[in-house]
Amino acid sequence: MAVEMKVSAIALDATSRLPIVILRDLHDRRALPIWIGKAEANAILQALEGQRPPRPMTHDLMAGLCKEWGLTVEKIVIHALQNNTFYAMITVRKGEQRKEIDSRPSDAIALALRTDTPIWAMEEVIAEASIPVDQEADEAEREAFRDFLSGLSPKDFTSPGNR
Repeated sequence: MAVEMKVSAIALDATSRLPIVILRDLHDRRALPIWIGKAEANAILQALEGQRPPRPMTHDLMAGLCKEWGLTVEKIVIHALQNNTFYAMITVRKGEQRKEIDSRPSDAIALALRTDTPIWAMEEVIAEASIPVDQEADEAEREAFRDFLSGLSPKDFTSPGNR
């Protein structure tokens, strides 16, 4: 069984300083934290804040391709958690034809936010990885993450051997 979720926040792991997207069920009873990359966190945060880059980023491009080809992004489902890695599927439709596309959850979420697509998580994934909800911490975490992003530069995304 799948549970509909919404993006609640982007937070920063206090220990690793890695970004986390936090999904909550529609009743705000359960939260599902998913550790993601910095670029994906930025893409999700831009969509949450309604920011439009001057040129399309990858997820904007994906959304644009779907629109131009008449594809509807029906839903995304975070369907598995194996060895601390989450797995997602993007369901797209054209007419009566449906296809499921394997995806990282962060990319699926970034696309879902741009296409107003529902986000679902399987109950077993939520049961295994959910955390208690603390609604008061959300805004402080979001602000800390914005501060973290503002200090990034392109060189932060290259490997040490490529500098």
